Amino acid sequence: MRHHKAQRKFGRVKKVRTALLRSLMRELILRGRIKTTEAKAKEIRPLIEKLVTKARSGTVVSRRFVAKEFFNQDSVVKKLSSEIAPKYKGQSGGYTRIVKLPRRKSDGSSMATIEFV
Repeated sequence: MRHHKAQRKFGRVKKVRTALLRSLMRELILRGRIKTTEAKAKEIRPLIEKLVTKARSGTVVSRRFVAKEFFNQDSVVKKLSSEIAPKYKGQSGGYTRIVKLPRRKSDGSSMATIEFV
C-alpha cells in the first residue's frame, strides 16, 4: 500500500531522482523559466518555494542552507539570495506559476512551464 507516499518516482532510483530534481531546480533559478513535464513541474514546485522562503531572510545561515542543497554552486546561491528572494520579501508564498502546454507529440505526455511570478 502507498499510504502517505505522495512523491512521484519517475521510474528512477532515489539518487538519480534527487539529482534530476536538483538539476531542474538549478535551471529554474538560473533561467527563471523552464519547460518540462507537468509531473516534474508539480514535484519541484514545493521544493523551490521552500528554498525561496528560506533565502528571503538573507542571513548567512540561509545562504549556507541553499549552498548545501546545490553543492556550493556559487552562481545558484548568489542568484537566489541576491536577485530572486528579495523580490518576494513581503509575500508569504506562491512564488512560482505552472502553465500547462499542449501534449508532447512523441509520447503524448502532458507538458508545462514553471516560472517565477
